[in-house]
Amino acid sequence: MTQTNSRFFDEVARLMGDAAGAANGIKKELDSVVRGQAEKVLRDLDIVSREEFDAVKAMARKAREENEALMARLEALEGKASTQTRATTKAKKPAARRTTKAKSSAAKTTKGTTSKA
Repeated sequence: MTQTNSRFFDEVARLMGDAAGAANGIKKELDSVVRGQAEKVLRDLDIVSREEFDAVKAMARKAREENEALMARLEALEGKASTQTRATTKAKKPAARRTTKAKSSAAKTTKGTTSKA
């Protein structure tokens, strides 16, 4: 009876080992099929690869940095231009003012021509 129980358990252990091996094989096969189908779906969807995404991301970062540098340069040039404009405006002499004598004679001439008309 001990030998019968032992033989029975040996057979069960062997069947379990075979079943585990078969399940492992099925798992590997299923993984490869699912992976293949997923790759096919992704190819059909025209999704970019990680390498392409990283390359575009780097180009965008570089463009942003260049844009910021150009903006800083533009602001510096605009500041310099406005400073030069103010300096030029201050450097110009104001127009000569008429003296009171010249103003009164011009007013008389204007009054005289208006009354004649």
